[in-house]
Amino acid sequence: MMGLLLTVVAFVLVFVLVSGVISLVRARRDRVEDVVRGRLQALGHARIKGDGSSLVRRSSAMSDVPWFNRLLMKLRLAASMRRLIMMADAKGTPGAYLLGSAVLFLVFAYLVHALTQSVLGALFLGSVAGSLPVMYLRRLKNRRMDKFTNQLPDALDLMTRALKAGHTFNGSMQMVATEFEDPIGVEFRQTLDEINYGKNPDTALSSLLDRVECPDLKFFVVSVNIQRETGGNLAEIISNIARLVRERFELYGKVRVLSAEGKLSAMILTALPFAIAVILYLINEEYMSLLFTTETGRTIAMISLSVMTLGVLTIRKMIRIKV
Repeated sequence: MMGLLLTVVAFVLVFVLVSGVISLVRARRDRVEDVVRGRLQALGHARIKGDGSSLVRRSSAMSDVPWFNRLLMKLRLAASMRRLIMMADAKGTPGAYLLGSAVLFLVFAYLVHALTQSVLGALFLGSVAGSLPVMYLRRLKNRRMDKFTNQLPDALDLMTRALKAGHTFNGSMQMVATEFEDPIGVEFRQTLDEINYGKNPDTALSSLLDRVECPDLKFFVVSVNIQRETGGNLAEIISNIARLVRERFELYGKVRVLSAEGKLSAMILTALPFAIAVILYLINEEYMSLLFTTETGRTIAMISLSVMTLGVLTIRKMIRIKV
């Protein structure tokens, strides 16, 4: 059994290595095309029409390996991973991250099983290791979305001033795209490009909602779509939305202060068992080694870790208050 698992791990590692080399070669070619396109745009030319479709197809590919890309296109998990990568503005393809997760799972599961002879422990720790790439992407996405949310009130204020000064809605979005950095500048620029190239404004704004996970942005998109159908003072509407977002920030700050005690308690309760285990191991190594050298001890340790994980998730859900 272990020999077969080792063979699978070796095969996956070689496959990932070859795929990584191919990805590096193609990424180098993509950078050259980006430089050329950037220079043409700097000279005032429009977007390249001949190779534009190929660039879009390559950027939306699941993997640089054709047959693996066709396989991933049929999986819903790969589509969710692609959306996560897009929202995190991370490099790489869904196939690369999924392969990385598979390799981490197999390697850690094999090592844990070889050291402890525990199938349950190997599956548990392998699953934790396999989820690391997804956790990394979620961390990048949350950081980027938080920055977008923090930029949104100032961007809406700039649009309000631009509208009051006589600019069109597209002109006010262009000012945001020019004056603000990533992520809100990049996302608004992409939305504006979609509108300028013939996409319906309602559809372009809905695409913006799909690319950005920001509840406050929904107020802006819905209000703009309603105003386009019924009319009204758009500058005043956007100004009220900016004020509403700032009030939500203030309420969220109060909630964070009130939930800080619960978070600290969760951190202490989570770290306390591990700290006690380390201290007991230093005091009486023979006593604590029973948890790792006997089947009963390993079972107790895995049950304890599972119950602790369930407790941490419960506490996390209790202290996370949506505003």
